[in-house]
Amino acid sequence: MGKRLLVTYVLWSLGGPFGLHHIYLGRDSHALLWMLTFGGFGMSWIWEFWYIPGFVAQANRRESAKALPRESEPPMSAIRFVGQIAVGIYFGIAAVIGLSFLSSFYFVALPLAIGLGVHLVANVGEQTSDLKNTLLTAFLTAPIFYGRAIAMLPISITTSVAAQQNRRYKPFSQDCEPLSLRLYRLGLAYLTFSAPMAYSVIYNTTATITYMAESIGALLDWLSFFPSVSHLLESILLLPYHAWRLVVGGDGLGAVHFREWEKIYEFVSSFQSEKQGMAYKILGLHQGATLDEINRSYRELVKIWHPDHNRHHAEEAEKHFIEVQAAYETLTQPRKPKNI
Repeated sequence: MGKRLLVTYVLWSLGGPFGLHHIYLGRDSHALLWMLTFGGFGMSWIWEFWYIPGFVAQANRRESAKALPRESEPPMSAIRFVGQIAVGIYFGIAAVIGLSFLSSFYFVALPLAIGLGVHLVANVGEQTSDLKNTLLTAFLTAPIFYGRAIAMLPISITTSVAAQQNRRYKPFSQDCEPLSLRLYRLGLAYLTFSAPMAYSVIYNTTATITYMAESIGALLDWLSFFPSVSHLLESILLLPYHAWRLVVGGDGLGAVHFREWEKIYEFVSSFQSEKQGMAYKILGLHQGATLDEINRSYRELVKIWHPDHNRHHAEEAEKHFIEVQAAYETLTQPRKPKNI
C-alpha cells in the first residue's frame, strides 16, 4: 500500500519532532535521530517541510521495488557530514553526562557513543556506511586525546570522515517488517540512550536535595543560639499562612498546605532540642550549663579520651573523643573561643 502525502504532512505537523512521519514512511534511522535530538535540535524538522514529497516518493519506490538507476556510491553531502560531526559531539556530551563515572570512559564509552551517533546520521535515508570501520576509527582516535575536554571534536571529525569514505546505498528489499518489531527496536535504542542520562539527573538531583537539607540543618543549628533570629525566621516562613488566614478568615483550601510549614518547623526545633540534650549528657552537664562549665568539662574529657592516652583501647577512645568533640561544637558554635 502506497504512502500518502497528506497523511505524512499530518504526522509531520503533529509529531514531527518525534519522527512520527519517518516511522510511517519506514525511515526508522531518521525517526530515531529525530527522537534523540528532538527533530534535529528543533530546526531540521521545520526545514523538512520542503523535502517530504521526495521522502514519500522514495518510500513508494521502495515498496514497489522499482529502484531508479543510481551510482554505485552515493554523492558526497556536506550537510550530512556536518550533521555527523554535530550528532557525534551531541552523543559524546550525553556520554559525559551519563557514563563519565566509568573507569574505561575515554577508551570505551566516549568513542562508542560518538561512533554510534555518527553512524546514525550516516544511516539516514537511502544510504548507509560501514559500522565496523566507523567504530574502529573512533576507538583508534580516542586514546590520542585521552582526558582532554576537546576530545569529542577530533573524534567526531575523524569518525565522520571514515563514515563518508565507506558510504554506500542501502540494498532494496521487498521484506516488510511488522510495525511492532520496528517500534520495539526504536524504543530499545531510545532507552539505551536516555537511561544513563536519566540516572545522572536523578542522582544529581538527589545529591543536591541532600546538600540543601544539610545546609538548612546547619543554618538552623547555628540560629538556635540566637532565639530572636529564630523567631524572625519562623515568622518569615509562616508569613504566607498567616496572610491566607487573614484573607479567608479561617481554614481555607490552602491552609492545610501552609500548616505543613508549622509541622516542619516544630520537627526541626524538637530535633535541635534533642541534639542539645544529648550533647549536655555526653559532657556530663545539666541543661543550661554556662560556657565556662562546658569548656571545663570538655578539657577534662579530652584528656581522658584522647587516643594518645589510650593506646591499648584506641578504637573505643577515638569513638568517645569524636562524640565529645561533636557535643562541644553543638553547644558552643559559633561562640567557641579561639584558644581553649
